Amino acid sequence: MNFVTTTIDDRGVATVTLNNPDKHNAFDDVMIGELTQIFKTLDSNADVRVMILAATGKSFSAGADLNWMKRMANYSRQENLADAAALADMLKTLNFMTKPTIARVQGATFGGAVGLVSCCDLAVATQTTVFSLSEAKIGLIPATIAPYVVAAIGQRACRRYFTTAERFDADKALNLGLVSQLASDEQALDAAVAQLVKQLLTSGPQAVAAAKQLLFDVGNNITDTVIAQTCERIADIRVSPEGQQGLSAFLEKRSPTWVR
Repeated sequence: MNFVTTTIDDRGVATVTLNNPDKHNAFDDVMIGELTQIFKTLDSNADVRVMILAATGKSFSAGADLNWMKRMANYSRQENLADAAALADMLKTLNFMTKPTIARVQGATFGGAVGLVSCCDLAVATQTTVFSLSEAKIGLIPATIAPYVVAAIGQRACRRYFTTAERFDADKALNLGLVSQLASDEQALDAAVAQLVKQLLTSGPQAVAAAKQLLFDVGNNITDTVIAQTCERIADIRVSPEGQQGLSAFLEKRSPTWVR
């Protein structure tokens, strides 16, 4: 089964779909590599005008795949650095695409999936979508996604949601600016995405690319140095005693030692 599918219609609208609903579209290093290549290929395709990032099933994405986390728990610091760098490259590729991007979001959207949403130019979610930056609960930090999430919702909100790891609903996500608009259900979600696509197709392709570059040039703190530092930080905390305790507690379905 292909866990990521891509279609391009005759208008030049590409739809990239996470397609592993049985695992709530959780992603691993293989899917990350595949997404990176897809984003790069679509961005270099002159016939593509808009890209939609979607997912099948009840969830947009539950974040990291459990089997990937089991492997990750035993990685050395150097292996963790390489692992983080691959995720960082995927996020950077999506964030800096010259094509306009829309996230079509439903259900559980946790951890790294919040990063995917943050990297898209526009995001539409159903009213029942639930978000969480859940890393701190297992002794980790949302490091590689942090530059994009901070850019999307601001430092003040991140101070809360990075540290509490609490869930927040679609109304809060709209209020924070993580999503652009809400839809009552998936049918309305498709209609809202279609309307945004229609609007984007009325703009000049070169003007859209130039407008995005303008935004990056005048208000962008996501440098290669910042990205490298986020990889260092997640690698450090994954191999730390607390990170190891949190990961093992999560995998063993028990409370970590800091929860009394």
